[in-house]
Amino acid sequence: MDFSEIIGQDHLKNHLTKTADSGRIPHAQLFIGPEGSGTLATAIAYAQYILCKNVDGENSEGVESCNLKFSNLTHPDLHFIYPTVTTTDVKSKPKSVDFLADWREFVKQNPYGSLFDWLNFLEAGNKQGEIRVDDAQEILRLLSLKSYEGGYKIAIIWMADKMNVAASNKLLKLLEEPTDKTLFILIAENEEDIIQTILSRCQVLHFNGLSENNIAERLSADFNIHEIEARKMAHKAQGNFNKALKFIYENGEDDLFEEWFVEWVRAAFRAKGNASAISDLIRWSETIAGIGRETQKKFLNYCIEMFRQALLINYQTTSLVYMEPKVANFKLEKFAPFVNGTNIDAIFTELSDAIYHIERNGNAKIVLTDLSIKLTRLIHKK
Repeated sequence: MDFSEIIGQDHLKNHLTKTADSGRIPHAQLFIGPEGSGTLATAIAYAQYILCKNVDGENSEGVESCNLKFSNLTHPDLHFIYPTVTTTDVKSKPKSVDFLADWREFVKQNPYGSLFDWLNFLEAGNKQGEIRVDDAQEILRLLSLKSYEGGYKIAIIWMADKMNVAASNKLLKLLEEPTDKTLFILIAENEEDIIQTILSRCQVLHFNGLSENNIAERLSADFNIHEIEARKMAHKAQGNFNKALKFIYENGEDDLFEEWFVEWVRAAFRAKGNASAISDLIRWSETIAGIGRETQKKFLNYCIEMFRQALLINYQTTSLVYMEPKVANFKLEKFAPFVNGTNIDAIFTELSDAIYHIERNGNAKIVLTDLSIKLTRLIHKK
């Protein structure tokens, strides 16, 4: 992957190429950035720049055969670790190498893809991805071998915050006692989700969400989208190129989330002093509990954003509002007065707590029912 293919992040690309050109490459680096900011794409471009001995900030001026291997993600000194799940083919103890062909195809299709997209690609259903100790053991084995081409050996650990405790401890030993010319690139979306002992051994690089201009320019150039429409998509994407791509292919996910959200808040409004509406909230909770946990978490994050948009309208900062609900008779402008400084912190806290418990395999029906009952109180708070 060429650095020129990476959207934005020019200051980080310059920093990385300079470290490679000077030979001062930290053995452990942590790329922190939100979904769609290009952390994985940049890590691959950086690995290619180092392994293929490229120069002048581009990945086309080095060893041609090496660059060709990277185009297929088949370079023998590049290794990937990523969350996996059991499937019909891998029934127990799944590890990254079991899904290598799938991973290469997934990354080639969209290097800006999310964990949610990856698990959907694997048809994971209700399962949550995890990096297990067998993965760390495999990396230990691979990195103990000599480099195939006499240079660096590079391990990219995508979604490093999904490592279980055993894997984290095994990796920690590798980071403490790295072999010569070994580079670890860890990737995560939230710095606080990385255990402190690993964090302290990494050089941390922070990726910001992409600018609207960067996203709009790439949409226009790669997909021949009219400038006005591209800018509209870029505004709605909120710095997330992966989200912008979904607007092109329109899988209808946000429309479904919107319907669930509107059904939920309407039932919460009716529930004050209305026992039958409580039954509606319970039925709603059962419906959402029946979908995969990754979808549940994604939907609850969507709810957080919807409440945030309503708050922005209430505080008259409409230039930052990009959501345009399509559900009949639901207007953010009418909903906004019920989201204010007296309840927004508590609403965000309850939604974040629900995501936390679902992520840790809490009973989704109980978590969502509890959340719904709390919302009936909060949404009527003056």
